[in-house]
Amino acid sequence: MDDRAIGIFDSGLGGLTVVRELVKRLPNEDIVYFGDTGRIPYGTRSRETIIKYAEQDVKFLQQHNVKCVIAACGTVSTVLPTETYNKFGVLYTGVVEPAVQAALRITSGKIGIIATEAAVRSGTYEREIYKTNEKTKVFSKGCPLFVSLVENGFTARNNEIAVLTAREYLTPLKNQGIDTLIMGCTHFPILRDIIQDCIGDGVRLIDPGLETARHIEQILKKENLLKIAAEHETGGKHSFYVSDSAEQFLENARVFLGGDITGTYEQIVL
Repeated sequence: MDDRAIGIFDSGLGGLTVVRELVKRLPNEDIVYFGDTGRIPYGTRSRETIIKYAEQDVKFLQQHNVKCVIAACGTVSTVLPTETYNKFGVLYTGVVEPAVQAALRITSGKIGIIATEAAVRSGTYEREIYKTNEKTKVFSKGCPLFVSLVENGFTARNNEIAVLTAREYLTPLKNQGIDTLIMGCTHFPILRDIIQDCIGDGVRLIDPGLETARHIEQILKKENLLKIAAEHETGGKHSFYVSDSAEQFLENARVFLGGDITGTYEQIVL
């Protein structure tokens, strides 16, 4: 078994939704999280810049001797080429494949995807879906303002700005009659209630954080990489690093984690 930490990175705070689910499923595991809050958002950047940032993020995590790396960022997961993450030399997963496989298990044939503009432009979600079932109908919509809404705290179910934005984005997908919606950015589940209200109760939502946590749990079990805690241990150690204000991160992280941070947090310079 392997007592090294699980490494997770995101452009900001959305990846904490993966952390939240991992802690529930694998409470003994140590976690090292890096949020590139100083350079958020990735979704409006060029492909070349996103790849460069992702490589820097992974390099930082590897300095902590992690046993695997999770790109808890929908944009990176869709843009990063296979040849790039194959060079990392560490077990790697993004959020696309877990979310797609979960959607395909429950869909009746019409899947909607909401993500950042860069993720939508990449077409990765569509390609991943068609690899399994080319007859599935897929409808995608870029929702760049969702990240800003979440990062700035506009997340209440009755928040007029968030509701109006969601209606603008989701109405075209609703009109297409989708039955399943992939929230293709780890920020978006924070707006789950608003999204569900706007898209309708008949549409099932796929949370990439939850599905990615399930996915990495299966991989670690298969590869015999789970940490076996000693008798005196009560849970894994969690270390959080950000590239902007650590105090601001601490304040906003509660929304994503569903509670206070348990562990250390620090601002670093890449």
